[in-house]
Order: sequence, then C-alpha cells, then structure tokens
Amino acid sequence: MRKRATFAVLTAVVALAGSTAAGAHADETVGDIQIDSLAVNGGKNVVVDTADKTITVSVTATDPSGIWDADFYLWRGPDGADPYYSPDGYILPNEDTTPADCVASSSTTSTCSKTFTFEPDWWLTNADAGTWKVGVQVWANDDSWTERWAYTTTRLQRHSKLTVNASPEPVVKGKTLTVTGKLSRANWDTLDYRGYATQPVKLQFRKAGTTTYTTVKTVNTSSTGTLTTTVTAAEDGYWRWNFAGTTTTPAATVAGDFVDVQ
Repeated sequence: MRKRATFAVLTAVVALAGSTAAGAHADETVGDIQIDSLAVNGGKNVVVDTADKTITVSVTATDPSGIWDADFYLWRGPDGADPYYSPDGYILPNEDTTPADCVASSSTTSTCSKTFTFEPDWWLTNADAGTWKVGVQVWANDDSWTERWAYTTTRLQRHSKLTVNASPEPVVKGKTLTVTGKLSRANWDTLDYRGYATQPVKLQFRKAGTTTYTTVKTVNTSSTGTLTTTVTAAEDGYWRWNFAGTTTTPAATVAGDFVDVQ
C-alpha cells in the first residue's frame, strides 16, 4: 500500500496548509494516466427509501503501465472548495481502507469499483438529500497517479410515492368528479414516509382505449402532502397524478384510476 500511503500524506499536507495550497493539488495528474469515464450507481440518481441502500461507483482509467488501484469520496461544498480542508459533508466508501475491485480490459485499461452504503437507520438524515460532488483518485503501476476533486456530481434523493383516487365511480356524464391523492417521501430522520408540502403535481387523464396521458391541470400539495381537485366527467378513462421531482426528491407517478362515465 506504499502508493496509497504516500498519497494520503500529500492530501494531509494540503489540508493542514489550508486554502492557500489547495489550488496546487486540485485536479492534479502525475505521469500519463488518464481517466476515461466514471459512473455512480450506473448513471442513475441515488434514491434511498427508509432501508439501507448500497450503490457502486466505478472508474475506467488508462495508463501505459496498467492501472493499480482507485479510490472515491462523495462530498459537499462550494465550487472550488478543498474537500479535505472544509467540506460541508463527506462520505467514504465501504472499502475505505482496502483496494478497489479492478478488472482489466487490456494491459493498459482497467475499471475499478467500490461501494457506498447509505443508512437511514444510522447516519443518513434529511439534510443529506441533494447534490454531492464525486472525487476520484487513480494510481498506475508505474507510480503515475491522478486525482479529480469533483469529476462529476450525483443526486442523493429521498424516495417518493403517490396515491390517487377518483370518485364517485361510476359517475354520470357532465357531473363533478373529485380526484384526490397524496405525495409523500421517505423521512430519513423518522424512518417513515411524510407528506411533501406545497409541491406542484400534474393531474393527467388517459381516455379508455388509448395509451397516452394528457395533463389536465396542475395542483399544489397541501401542508401535509394531500391533493384534491374536481373535474367534469366527460368520458371513460384513467386519472392519475404525476410529480416531476426536485433536487432532493425523485419524480413519481401512480397507476391510473379508471372511472366509468355513464
């Protein structure tokens, strides 16, 4: 682990030196090593409900001598900040003290992976939801190395869900139809689901025998996440709610509720 230990000393020096030295170390490369790509959770946002969730972060890199190891970290802070000196949040992989799982695709290129586990029942809180920067370090067999403090970003989100109910069923054509529902999301502080307040949600309708939903109107959720509105019944079809999502909460929809119009 000689190379990793040396690198740790370098980062510790930067941290102690403060922001004055940070610019000299950020996004640094020594040798011919190159990062080809990096993927967090297969390119998808990290959506966590009330149970633990483990995801994989992988980097593909190339060096004439071959790739030896890689490491990752997730952090929050202003653009240009030093993740070692003053992060607003910092998450390490499960394999923090062990090498990455590196698989060679050629003598010069490998894909190295580590895992991260998000645990609502231990350390994950609602305040952690949002955008995180992804830092990466890669080492080659000939002592070349590279580090990118913020190679990409990922969103850590609280899982969301919707309900819908249209009534009465059946309904007389031309009469009022009431559509209700609720938008809720995982609460990592209480390990349950709570209503998501004051969010715009689209009410959509699909005519029986068709496959496409159209938006009828947009309704804001109440302080407890509930939704209610009225429409005039015109024809048989399916009613549903559709939430576009936010930085902290993924999009959500629900299967349509069929209403027979007589």
